[in-house]
Amino acid sequence: MTTSAPEYASDGTILRHPDRPEPRYSLPRAIKNFRLLMKDKEDTSLVFKIFESLPSKSFMPRVRSLMLSERGEQLRRSEPNLPDILDNHAELRKTPKGSLAHAYCDFMESEGLTAAGLVAEAESLGRPKYDDLVQWFAERSRDTHDLFHVLTGYGRDALGEQCVLLFTHGQSPSHGHLLIGYAGAFNVKKMAKGSSAPVIGAARQAQRTGKGAPRLIEMSIRELLAMDLHEARRMLNIPEPTLYRECHRIWREEGIDPYNLLASENTPQELVSA
Repeated sequence: MTTSAPEYASDGTILRHPDRPEPRYSLPRAIKNFRLLMKDKEDTSLVFKIFESLPSKSFMPRVRSLMLSERGEQLRRSEPNLPDILDNHAELRKTPKGSLAHAYCDFMESEGLTAAGLVAEAESLGRPKYDDLVQWFAERSRDTHDLFHVLTGYGRDALGEQCVLLFTHGQSPSHGHLLIGYAGAFNVKKMAKGSSAPVIGAARQAQRTGKGAPRLIEMSIRELLAMDLHEARRMLNIPEPTLYRECHRIWREEGIDPYNLLASENTPQELVSA
């Protein structure tokens, strides 16, 4: 069995550490973990297990294309650690009103979130880390999650989270995003049983939007944050999430709280007690 020679960035950082395990595709294992996730939605470790069970064939080519390029090396120099940038709200607030930075700060503060908190949650799972370019790429992908919420206009309600996952799939295709995103959307539709809200249409729109936008992981986050929010959306070809908002409008008319589907009056009782 032959193995390809190690690849390195110009500063000597290896592309893929030799100790990093080779991913193994297993749909049955992914489905098993997804079922467990449906029983315990707070168990974040199951999300990682699902993604590990459904590795994307295009992942390493995407990592290689960016990380061994001049653009990738420039991003590592200028933005080595996104949480340091994203959690410095005092600095971000110096940008003009109406900027993506202001919208991001408003979102994170209203939700009680920090980029460092997302890092801590991920690291609490005890997953091994490797000193390679794959690690940097994966962490940058993780750290842009909440920024995606702000750019796309999807909230942190159940449907909004599935839409961000499917937007992310459009950016970085993986069966893990598809499984969790669409299965989650169908679960949302089930919770709002009898509603006419276009839940699956909203999910598909999110996926199309992600596919139609340039890959944000390859862009300067500092430069994006300084831009007017509406200008950034126009530049990135991110339209209004019309079907998602239509779902919220219809749910409210039907007496359903989009942010608390399980507590809505017309939610089947067996789902509330599940």
